[in-house]
Amino acid sequence: MTKTKTKAFITEKDHVVTKYHANGKTIWSKGKIINGLPEGYWQWYRIDQTIKRSGHFLKGEPVGEWITYDSKGKPYKITKDRGNKHGKK
Repeated sequence: MTKTKTKAFITEKDHVVTKYHANGKTIWSKGKIINGLPEGYWQWYRIDQTIKRSGHFLKGEPVGEWITYDSKGKPYKITKDRGNKHGKK
């Protein structure tokens, strides 16, 4: 298995942060940062730009439904975060 390294190339507009793979051209992840913490909906991508994972953050903590996608971009695993740190079960 080959690991893809990410490059410290980040763009930000309206609190939306886009991080790129080491090639500097393809998106690795995209989501909002508020007060230095991930917030709201985030997505991660493979080097070929198929979606790899998606989910939501609340004040930097994963919450709700998280989806992992297969190599063709189709959902194959769904997990739910209990959100206990935020009073949810």
